[in-house]
Amino acid sequence: MRTNMSNSGRPASYTVRKAAWILGVAPSSLHRAIRVGAVRTEQRNGRQVIPASELSRLLGSPLDTDSDQQAGGAK
Repeated sequence: MRTNMSNSGRPASYTVRKAAWILGVAPSSLHRAIRVGAVRTEQRNGRQVIPASELSRLLGSPLDTDSDQQAGGAK
């Protein structure tokens, strides 16, 4: 029996904890970014997950929301 592995064995989505580890940020920072709408999530099996496409997008841009808030307040 064969299965379709079109994504080369990588998961199509990641838990918030795993995505935070990949991005090198604290899970609480990622949860904050999700709350403010900076990160897109999906519901899978009753869990909030981050699609692999969203994680790829985030890897191309910085996700340091604390620095953004501090820089905005210093202006």
